[in-house]
Parts: sequence; structure tokens; C-alpha cells
Amino acid sequence: MRELGFLIVSFLLLGALQINSVDGGGFAGDYSKLSGIIIPGFASTQLRAWSILDCPYSPLDFNPLDSVWLDTTKVPMIWMILGISCYLQLLSAVNCWLKCMLLDPYNQTDHPECKSRPDSGLSAITELDPGYITGPLSSVWKEWVKWCIEFGIEANAIIAVPYDWRLSPSMLEERDLYFHKLKLTFETALKLHGGPSLVFAHSLGNNVFRYFLEWLKLEIAPRKYMQWLDEHIHAYFAVGAPLLGATETVKATLSGNTFGLPVSEGTARLMFNSFGSSLWMMPFSKYCTSNHIHWKHFFEGRKKRHQICHCDEMEFKLNYSGWPTNIINIEIPSPQDISQPQVDLSSMECRLPTPLSFSAREISDGTFFKAIEDYDPDSKRLLYQLEELYHNDPVLNPLTPWDRPPLKNIFCIYGVDSKTEVGYYFAPSGKPYPDNWIMTDVIYEIEGTLISRSGNLVDGNPGFASGDETVPYHSLSWCKTWLGSKVNITRAPQSQHDGSDVQMELNVEHHHDADIVPNMTRAPRVKYITYYEDSESIPGKRTAVWEVDKANHRNIVRSPVLMRELWLEMWHDIHPDGKSKFVRKDKRGPLRNEDCYWDYGKARCAWPEHCEYRYVFGDVHLGQSCRLRNSSADQLLRYL
Repeated sequence: MRELGFLIVSFLLLGALQINSVDGGGFAGDYSKLSGIIIPGFASTQLRAWSILDCPYSPLDFNPLDSVWLDTTKVPMIWMILGISCYLQLLSAVNCWLKCMLLDPYNQTDHPECKSRPDSGLSAITELDPGYITGPLSSVWKEWVKWCIEFGIEANAIIAVPYDWRLSPSMLEERDLYFHKLKLTFETALKLHGGPSLVFAHSLGNNVFRYFLEWLKLEIAPRKYMQWLDEHIHAYFAVGAPLLGATETVKATLSGNTFGLPVSEGTARLMFNSFGSSLWMMPFSKYCTSNHIHWKHFFEGRKKRHQICHCDEMEFKLNYSGWPTNIINIEIPSPQDISQPQVDLSSMECRLPTPLSFSAREISDGTFFKAIEDYDPDSKRLLYQLEELYHNDPVLNPLTPWDRPPLKNIFCIYGVDSKTEVGYYFAPSGKPYPDNWIMTDVIYEIEGTLISRSGNLVDGNPGFASGDETVPYHSLSWCKTWLGSKVNITRAPQSQHDGSDVQMELNVEHHHDADIVPNMTRAPRVKYITYYEDSESIPGKRTAVWEVDKANHRNIVRSPVLMRELWLEMWHDIHPDGKSKFVRKDKRGPLRNEDCYWDYGKARCAWPEHCEYRYVFGDVHLGQSCRLRNSSADQLLRYL
């Protein structure tokens, strides 16, 4: 998931802020006191070779610091596209690349002939495959950095913390001491800038940050934990967070996820299932929790132990573990075939199959993988990872719902109302592993309904909205449970507007564990942002949820609309004249020269009170010559 770009921008924004004491920031000064910590998402950090690997019959060897993820010249099927069809060369390229990507599924070690490690710094996340053509196609944070530079953000105010996204959370610490280093990053930023940091996490990066907060409880004395958080973290921006998991993860374990690369699904499946992180975003039930074990460390030591899972009675009263539908519907050979020691996969389709369905709970507790264990070679490996790396994790079972983090300011931001996969139908394909399953149907959620791939309506429990094309709404919107009993709701157009289409509802009743459905209208063909804001339920703390219409999970990090809102919120926080708890939503005008454009209907620059026609040598069209009348700083004063 390419989710990180968004984080960067946020950080940049942060650097330009100073915290308003009205909101409990605790300091007022120039913006240089703030820094931004960026935690990227899954597959959003460059991996580089840390070995010398000779690839027979292929000119593309791997040497130390060569790019492994991502270098499209070394992705196997690129050769076929370029016409290099020699079988030996292609096979060698496949084997070499996989050797550098795969991990041992049991102990998460590298291949004996090749190891890869994450790159460091901003360059690790700006473009995954730099180049004249490939750079723009793999750009993640680059455009956001440019956006922030326009507002004068300093380079040392942006701190990227890339990680090896192939590893489980416990292995990140065991192999790389990642969470120790992350703690030192926060402490160094405080000493360097004199103020707390803004945390920007996207997709899997939110899971990483959650684990860090739990890990921190074991490193800091209980009485010092909240003090450390208040001193080092001012705000947390959770973008596209799979708070209850993502159904696409299950699809990737059975048929592979190519990430848009020209590789076969079988190759993608082999690679994905070797990663310890492959289960980190598995869907799970919001009604099942595990016992909190971190206090036991003070008495029993830090060792792996079985965590008991407790499910609320609602788990068994309601269907689908609270999700819209069952996650997996799969056909397996009939019961009389199970006793056979070896199952002939090529003849499965000729037998009378047994259809089985599995909910989110049955996936996260391993029931699903046990059911197909006799028919799928990967199931035993996945069951081992599930038990050892997640259920018995010494810090936290990540496959459990989490409460609001104990931070001052939290902004949960995600896209809604896009067609999103929420369930699958699988059957034996008759082919050997890793292509032994075929997806026969998909269930989508779209704006409050469930439909199949063929367009038929499906029974279930759809939410009032749909997800962001990757993560279902049920998982994204879990952060609404972090809001208090009284919530202010505002809906405004994403585009620049004069306030005529802004709707507000104040002090809306909200019941814990229930969704909030605003009683608001929508104009046709207009994309909105809906803001849910609460600054009263927890003294000194703010919680906000932003739902961005049609924002794609991967592309939300490139959205100038989101960047604008982040910048305005940060600007409001740091300005001494900002008296309200959140930035005003009554109007949105141009903030940058790029926001000005030519209105051909009126033969002038649009927004004439903010923009004017000012030709500069090199302008090639009228819109390019439309520029702000005043500086960006002057424009921002209108939002206090």
C-alpha cells in the first residue's frame, strides 16, 4: 500500500507551527520548535541489497546498496516486456530478485545468498524507483515536500523513520531495534527543536505507531509514561488507518497482490506469505480482545506467553463479527476426502465441494487456516506466524481493537464512498501451488450497499458509507469510537468555496461503539469533506475525524485538498490569535499561486479578491499568469 506521502506533508506542516496554549499545547514560540515524524506504510520504503549476488545467465546482478524494492529493471517480467524472452535469463532474474525479497517464514531471516535492508532518510520514501520515467510513477512524498517548501518548512523539521515493512512488529525490534531507535528519534527532535513532534502515519504505519505506544509502556516507568507522551508528541495524524484490518490482506495470502507490478500473482503470493507482516493487517472482530499483559512483565519478565482472547457476547449474537459480510467463502473437497494423506489438487474441481464461510474472528484466530491446512501448503506456515508473532507477542496482540491513544490531539483521516472489496469467493483452481486457488467472485461495498462482481445485490450489514478502495469503511471508521458523547459535525466542499454550501450540526449525540450518520444533504457532482470534532469529552485533548469523499487509499497522500486542510489546522494551532478549538470551515480560498486559475467565462482570474493577472516571462497560458495578490501568510490570517 502506497500510503506514506500524506505523512510527509503533515510533518512539513508541523514544522511551521507553534502550539497554541488554548489547546493545551504547553508552549508558544516560533514554528521551529516543532518537528514532524513520518511513519510510512506497507511497501512504501525502499529496500537495498546488503549482499553480493551473482545471477547466472543474467547481466543484472545484485551488489551492496543496489535497489531491491523497487527497481523495475530487475523485476522479472519487465524483461519480457522489453523483449528479452530467453527462458534461462528470465528464470535467473526471477530467482535472484526473490532471493533478495523473501524471508524465512518461520524465523524471518534472510535468504543465505542475499539480504535486504531498508534505506534511511527522506530519500527512502520520496520515490521508490527514482528515474526520469519511473520516478513520477513511484513517487510517494516528493510532491508533498515541494508543497511544504513553498511555505518555508526547514529540512531538519522533517524526519522520516522508514522500516523493513516485511517484518512482524516483534521482529522489527528484535532484529533492527526499530522501536528503541524511534524513541531516540523523538527525544533527539525534542532536544534539537525544543518542542514536541507531530506524528504522521499512513496505512500500516498506524499499526507500527500503535505497537510503539504499547512497547513504550515497558520501557518507561508507569508514572513517567504520560509525561513522556506529553513532552514528545503534540499531535497524531492517522491517515488511511486499517484499525480493524483490511480484507485485501486475506486475498493476498490466497492469490497474491502484485502491487501493480508486472509479476505473476503466484510469485506475489510466494513473496507476501514469507513476510511476517503479511498477517499484521488481517481483519479481526471489534468484539474480541486479549488480556493486557504488559503489567506482568514487571513480575514475570519479558517472554512470550499465550494470550487469552475474550469475545463479547455480541460477537455470537450478530453475524459477520460486525463486518458487512463474511470475509471468505471457500470451496474445499468433501469431508470423505480429508482423510487422504495426499490430496490431488488437479482433481479437486471434479469432486463435490464443501462450501465454507469464515468471519473476521475466524480468520484472526486461525480457524480459517486450520480448515484449509490439508489443501494449502502455506496454511501451516501462516498458522505458525499467527501464533508466534501475533497471538503470543510479548507486547501486544495487534489483531485486537484499540482504544483512543492517550495523546493530546488526534486527527483520523480517510477516504469514503469508493468501491471497496469486503468479501471473496474462492475455489480450487486445479493448478499446483502457489496458483492452487482461484477467486470466483468478489463482494464490494459501495455507498451503503453490497454488490457482487457481476453486479447483483448481496445481503449483509453494509455501513452508511463505503471505504477507500483498499480498506473497508468498517475498519477505517473505528476511530469514531474515540469521539465523546457530544460531537460537532461540519460538511464542506473539498474545492475552494465561499461558504454557501457549508453545513453544520452542533452537539450531536454519539453513543460509544456506534457510527455517527450526519443529517446533511449533498449537491450532485460535489465532493465533500465531513469533519467530526470533539474537544470537550476529555479535558485538554482534542479528537477529530475527517471523511474525504472519493479519496483513494494510495493516492490520498498526493491530495492537495488534504494538504491544504492539514496546513490550515496546523497554522491555526500555532497562531496566538487562534481562539477556537479547530480551524474555521466557513470558506476556503487560494493559498498558493497554483490555486489561482483563469475563469474563461468571465475573462479574468477566478477569485479576483485573492488572485490577479500578473504575467511573468515564461508563462505559457493564462492560468499560469494568475497569482496571489498577497502573500500566503496574509491569506492564512483569514482562517483564525
